Amino acid sequence: MTTFATLVATSRRVGESPGRLTKIRELATLLAALAPEEIEIGTHYLAGSVPQGRIGIGFATLQTVAARTPAASQGTLTLSELDARLRALATTRGAGSAERRAQQLRELLAQLTADEQTFLFRLLVGELRQGALEGVMLEAIAAAAQLPVALVRRAAMYGGNLGMVARAALTGGEEALARFQLELFVPVAPMLAQTAADVAAALKELLGEVAFEWKMDGARIQLHKRGDEVRIYTRALNEVTAAVPEIVEMARTLPAHTLILDGEAIAFDASGRPHPFQITMRRFGPPERGGAAHRVAHQGVLLRLPATRE
Repeated sequence: MTTFATLVATSRRVGESPGRLTKIRELATLLAALAPEEIEIGTHYLAGSVPQGRIGIGFATLQTVAARTPAASQGTLTLSELDARLRALATTRGAGSAERRAQQLRELLAQLTADEQTFLFRLLVGELRQGALEGVMLEAIAAAAQLPVALVRRAAMYGGNLGMVARAALTGGEEALARFQLELFVPVAPMLAQTAADVAAALKELLGEVAFEWKMDGARIQLHKRGDEVRIYTRALNEVTAAVPEIVEMARTLPAHTLILDGEAIAFDASGRPHPFQITMRRFGPPERGGAAHRVAHQGVLLRLPATRE
């Protein structure tokens, strides 16, 4: 089994290397050496995330506990053991859970070396900067599995979970990656715009009828519909259906029984001018009261709705 210390050492070498190919080679070597049950965990860690998402410990508590916990002289925890400890942290609930989580964290950090503590701290606060962005990780997965990177990118777009894609590639090869397909109510990684020198150059790259519109900052959303069942997801693939019931109702009036739409929700004021981006994003955070209006533009569908929910 692979130790957490081994992954941290690899991460350090990746961060210190200026070359993309060297980063990919280091990552691929580690991925190829992982046991099947470790692949998802290791991929998430190297990409700067944890499979559990949030573990229920705030930044201040994490910083305080980390500062007061002496480091171990040698790291012995395996990736699977660390994952189990983080899973226990994330599932601790009930009265007194904050103190129990803090104690669990202290016990965990006491088993880690200084380098491991630093890595875990940055991982949990989302500030792991080592140069292993998703593009590099996709190429590393392809190299470790000895597969064309295009196949891995395609699976990652449909899968939405880099760890699952890595495990499929490394344990099942091309056949396993082919199982990742477009599915209703499984959010897809958003398509990103490409640049062109001018309109004429863009038209040469596009097929069929083309429409142009002003670019305004909005909240990227993805809408999945089957009959009256509608779910809406953010760019980060989080479901936010309850935050925009008006869009749900609009989608139910569309003639198509089954569809997936990808677009942006933009907030406009009463005079028809777009609100600042921060105002648009309020709909997807804690509800705030107000009397402005939203206008949602999406693939030719335009709808006006209240800016905030009462």
